[in-house]
Amino acid sequence: MSRDFKDPIRSRLRPGLLAAFAVLVGGMAAVAAPPPPTDVEATDRPWDGGGVVEVTWSAPDVEGLEGFQVWRAMTAGETLAARSKARLDALAELKQTAYDNEYRRLVDVEGVAPEDARMAADKVANLALGQASLQKDFGAPATATDDGSSLILIDTVGPETTSKMVPKLLSADKDGNPVEYAFVVRTIAKDAGGDIEYSGYSTPSEVVVAKAQFLNLTRAPLLIILLMLCGAVLYFILKARRGVALKIRTIAGLAAVDEAVGRATEMGRPMLYINGIQDMDEIQTVAGITVLGRVAKTAAEYDAPIEVPTSRSLVMSAARETVEASYLTAGRSDAFNPDLIYYVTDEQFGFTAYVSGLIVRDRPAACFYMGSFFAESLILAETGNSVGAIQIAGTANPSQLPFFVAACDYTLIGEEFFAASAYLSGQPEQLGSLKGQDMGKVLVGVVLLVTVTVATIGAVTGSESLMDAVAWFKSTVLSG
Repeated sequence: MSRDFKDPIRSRLRPGLLAAFAVLVGGMAAVAAPPPPTDVEATDRPWDGGGVVEVTWSAPDVEGLEGFQVWRAMTAGETLAARSKARLDALAELKQTAYDNEYRRLVDVEGVAPEDARMAADKVANLALGQASLQKDFGAPATATDDGSSLILIDTVGPETTSKMVPKLLSADKDGNPVEYAFVVRTIAKDAGGDIEYSGYSTPSEVVVAKAQFLNLTRAPLLIILLMLCGAVLYFILKARRGVALKIRTIAGLAAVDEAVGRATEMGRPMLYINGIQDMDEIQTVAGITVLGRVAKTAAEYDAPIEVPTSRSLVMSAARETVEASYLTAGRSDAFNPDLIYYVTDEQFGFTAYVSGLIVRDRPAACFYMGSFFAESLILAETGNSVGAIQIAGTANPSQLPFFVAACDYTLIGEEFFAASAYLSGQPEQLGSLKGQDMGKVLVGVVLLVTVTVATIGAVTGSESLMDAVAWFKSTVLSG
């Protein structure tokens, strides 16, 4: 925002704010040794999300210049809060002092019993507190100006710096009124004897409001990255729709589904499918339902029974619909048995105990664990392993992956689990989306590798330009 403030903004200033502020800093400047900076201006940073003001100044011609201090005036809200806190602290100290003095007088001088002295001292302290509370300015900060303004040190910068970005400012208060800021700058210099001296405060800047703009161009790098990611996804989707074969890495756990179902058919034993212990609001549960559709379709084609106990009633409903649709797709709707898909209990270890007993009793030929698992993962996997079942697991919980890897024949690790729907369906939209996301990960990896290399070289060589580039990257791309 320019220094030429419009009347609607200036009309919101409290009477005498800038005048009192100028008197405060001007009086200090009169006794300073080095001259203060001149032409101090505060402007709202353009095309941003608000909350940032740039302060600029002209450096004085002075020997032994060491740097500058940037200060800002407290806002009306900050001043009120500071005065209130100072007042409360002063009242609390007054009460405690009055209590201590009266208690010691009664006990040490008059020989009053401690219990009686405490009661009497408490009355005296409360009386002193009440009298002080009636004084409007009791405990007010001594450094405040006539209108309550005082200064906050923002930063100290080097002698070559003549500007400072001040972030984390408020654009408006809780009532929606603009919050106005004013700034001053001090000079730091060494005298002939090598002692540090500070100038007085400069003339305060015009007040400024750190407003949010219609477009926040500081986030332009994120927009570019978003467009690149979306472009990659759309490119591969269109490519897949034109019939171009997209190479997808073989996921061993999903490729083994036919093997597991075939083994169950040969042995004449059922299959067991566990969809985790979380509800349908968990993305891993949704991914598990997707895999269940493929397993159920294969089971229908092989005429192999599949049992699906669940720990959530909503998961049971979703699983029934999915399995029924899979049997219908396979042309075996008559073989669908909804009684094999049922609800057990929400209790974690109650469900675990039931499933473990079911595995021991029925000795399934294949066990699938697809979803979100916790402490029950090792219990279920070890129980299935003890009956000789072929086991395929998939989860995105890193803490449970070691148990599944150790006890199961195949394990879908992390994103392999979420890629199952695209891998199993073969639909162009899903395959293109999967490939586009992979390209996005490659892009992010390359960007991070380049920036880490630049940061390392800049730190080793001391290059200011490289470190400035790294700082820009962190403040724009990484900060979001």
